[in-house]
Amino acid sequence: MDKDRTRRYTVERRKEILNILNEKGKVFVHELSEQFDVSEVTIRNDLDLFESKKLLLRSRGGAMKYENSVGIDHQISDKDKIYYAEKIKIGKMAASLVKEGETIIIDSGTTTMEIAKNLDPNITINVITNAFNIANQLINAQNINIIVPGGTLRKNSHSLVGPLAEKSLKHFYVDKVFIGVDGFDTTQGIFTPNIEEASLNQVMIDISKEVILVADSSKFKRRSLAFICPLSKINMVITDENISKEDLKKLQDANIKVIIA
Repeated sequence: MDKDRTRRYTVERRKEILNILNEKGKVFVHELSEQFDVSEVTIRNDLDLFESKKLLLRSRGGAMKYENSVGIDHQISDKDKIYYAEKIKIGKMAASLVKEGETIIIDSGTTTMEIAKNLDPNITINVITNAFNIANQLINAQNINIIVPGGTLRKNSHSLVGPLAEKSLKHFYVDKVFIGVDGFDTTQGIFTPNIEEASLNQVMIDISKEVILVADSSKFKRRSLAFICPLSKINMVITDENISKEDLKKLQDANIKVIIA
């Protein structure tokens, strides 16, 4: 097998291992070794790599995903590596919903960053964002007016939070808010690991005409430390094709429009 084919196979194997881990909550070295027809040493190396990037926790004979009941506040650089292809599709779909003359909020996060990357540069819009990296992404777009509220910098998410940020946002009324989350329980609502982030998200939702949640399927059936809002405040969810039939039905029963990117 040539080097390019070997590299592609390694990438596909590792992606599939993460998918299995997300579905089952844990994986075992001997089972993965048999499934992918590689040595247990190779699988252990894969799992060790994932652990170094904080994508899982190694355990005896295998690995488990982080406890879902209280989410871990990952560095944004770590989040970039998780479900990246799905996030790109979700971001493109969300960006296509933005119309000429609208004022929108783009929350901090890796999926929302994909929205910023895909906004139409030829339409004139106002973008309010508390995320430095998103503001920087849009800085050269001549038709996009960028508004950044004050606040205290959260280095993990490159975003501004706190009372000053909340007070600034309360002066606006916007057409759409795009929110990314770390946990989405389709019975209770949406969650984030950071209390200040949750409080700011609540203000964003209150000042918005339309609330659009962007979340890849790995975020479902998860809860985190801080509750943001119930399903009743969400108008639309953009996700990927791996959303479960159960979660899809719950959202539709709650009169939430679901778009599969």
